[in-house]
Formats: sequence, C-alpha cells, structure tokens
Amino acid sequence: MNNHHLIMGELTDYLTGRLLDDTHDERYRQKLARHLVEQCGFEKASITPRLRLTITACDQRASIPVDFLVDASGKIGMVIKYGPGSLVTRHTPALAMARVIRPYQIPVVVVTNGEDAHILDSRTGDLLAEGLGNIPSRDILAARLKEHDFKPVSIKMVEMANKIIYAFEVDGSCPCDTDVCRLP
Repeated sequence: MNNHHLIMGELTDYLTGRLLDDTHDERYRQKLARHLVEQCGFEKASITPRLRLTITACDQRASIPVDFLVDASGKIGMVIKYGPGSLVTRHTPALAMARVIRPYQIPVVVVTNGEDAHILDSRTGDLLAEGLGNIPSRDILAARLKEHDFKPVSIKMVEMANKIIYAFEVDGSCPCDTDVCRLP
C-alpha cells in the first residue's frame, strides 16, 4: 500500500496494458507515454516504463524507479524522469542516471513534472529545449544517436553518479515514498 499518494482506483497502463494504481502522478506518466507514441512517433515496444535501477553508494544500496527509457536505432537514447514540482532540482540526479543505467552514457535526459519539461544534453548538462512539445521525436533522437559516441562510462564516473543518485533520490526522498527501496 502506498500511503504517499491518493489512490483513486485503477487505470490501464497505456504501454503495457497492466492495471496500475490511479494516482495523480501515474496520470502524468500515462500522459507522457501517450505523448511519446502519438506525438513523438516512438513505437510502444521501444519505450521501457518503470525500470528499477539498483544503485550502490559506498556500502549502501537502494532500488529507485526510472520512469521511461526510450530506444532509438537499437540503443537507449533517452531517459525520462518524472517528478512533481521544480524541474531544475531534478537535473543533477537525472544526469547521473544517464551515466549508470547502461554501460554507455545515454545522450538525452528529460526531466518533467507532466506540465513542463527540460530536455538536457547528458554530456554537458546544457538545456537543449523546454516544454513537452520539444521532447525529441523518434527521427530527431535517431539522428542525435548517430553523433553520439557510446564509449563505456568510467568506473570512477559510475561511482560518483551512484553517490549523487543516492543523495538525491534516496536520502532526499520522502519517508513515506514506497517507490524508493533501501536494500540490505
């Protein structure tokens, strides 16, 4: 049971057809999923929803949610992190996630509150665009991937990224948030 959100019943996940708790946050996630398919042109199968990411920071481990991974041209090209409220405060942990989800750095990071979005270059952290309507389409993302080197992320960079994610997403999480799980 999730005490953090008002549960208004159940809804059917747009991407998978699974029944999910109907919360305000989940409604925004469903809106984003529809936007990725209907406006951006991605196939449902190219979008991975609700990935569980296990991170290790020193001797502490946790499992956190990543809202969407988007595949273009056979590689994950975009990570999308949803959260209510301010977008700027989500830049740092989302950029760090782009360095640990795959052995290579995912090139595009989107942080969104469901009403607005910041699209970031994962290498520089630069703001590429703002607004849900500027989330890269399938063709734009595929073109961006052609310019991206998929070199492995260094072990040192992965360690630092894990610490950043842990600080923001675990230590900074609400105590009643059941999406974040501290692991033994």
